[in-house]
Amino acid sequence: METKPDTKVENNPETKPNNSTTESELKLATGTQLKTNESSSNKIAIHDFIEVEYTGKLPNGTIFDTNNQKTALESGMFSSKMKYEPTIICVGEKQLIVGLDTALIGKEVGNSYKIELKPEEAFGKKDIKKIKLVPVAEFQKKKLNPQPGMQIDMDGQVATILRAAGGRIMVNFNHPLAGKEVVYDIKINKKITDKQKQLVAYLGLALNLPNVKAEVKENKAQVTLPIELPELILTELTNRLKEIIKLEEVSFSKLEKK
Repeated sequence: METKPDTKVENNPETKPNNSTTESELKLATGTQLKTNESSSNKIAIHDFIEVEYTGKLPNGTIFDTNNQKTALESGMFSSKMKYEPTIICVGEKQLIVGLDTALIGKEVGNSYKIELKPEEAFGKKDIKKIKLVPVAEFQKKKLNPQPGMQIDMDGQVATILRAAGGRIMVNFNHPLAGKEVVYDIKINKKITDKQKQLVAYLGLALNLPNVKAEVKENKAQVTLPIELPELILTELTNRLKEIIKLEEVSFSKLEKK
């Protein structure tokens, strides 16, 4: 889902959580069921961990996001830098874009759905305040030569160069898909109940760091990170993991370089 953000328009819908789901948000998106499963005992609830396959499209059929390799190849959007495989997400944590995340609540495991989202449920409405003038020196620091139409990463945000002239560059910080309706075809493969798999999946999306290792024994988790994180972040993350995965203890350590 951009994707940690993210979304990037490649393979990860913007999903950075604000860790709550309101009643009004739950009413934002509804999905049309494509396949029927007779069982009603596998309905999805907030904080369920599920494995999903998805493809995001514009109403005209243009694909902009998928975690299916065959679909990526056929659509011409395949990138060797991306990993194409079913994704494990925690429902309600906005690890997918908000409308898609909330639309999953109440759906059933084993079924496929078509989810239609309005701009405010997807990548947001266009906001004139997000068009800014940035000193050319900021681009020089990053060794970038800004050109109109260029998409860049500015401190974790996807931005588009609108005009490049003189000492200031006009930059659009709206997401490239802001203001657009989108459609997601999504299949819910299964629920993930193994706590170690839940932990690894959650940390992978929450931290977006390489070489994160995690192990759960007797309801106690040991997490090894490639870098040191501020104590405040670790405390908040610990509390979140205890609440969602129902862990008794969470310990963090830094990966020792060999």
